[in-house]
Amino acid sequence: MTILLGAAALGEGVGIVAAVAFFLIFAAVAYIVFRLLKKTVKMAFRMAIVAVILLIAIAGSVSFWWLGSSKSSTTRPRTTQTR
Repeated sequence: MTILLGAAALGEGVGIVAAVAFFLIFAAVAYIVFRLLKKTVKMAFRMAIVAVILLIAIAGSVSFWWLGSSKSSTTRPRTTQTR
């Protein structure tokens, strides 16, 4: 019984973990892109590209957090017993 309760508690935090992981991955990608474009693109374009990547990271993180931690009822209603 306690194992099932632990699994239920674990399921609630999955959205937050996914949001943080998604943001950190895209933040790392933005940093790498910023460093790779150092000599080839002017600073304004580099910053614009990094800003777009970070906006995608923020939007994705918020959506993962919102969808993963919603308190909506996903369980099926109890079936009525028939004779």
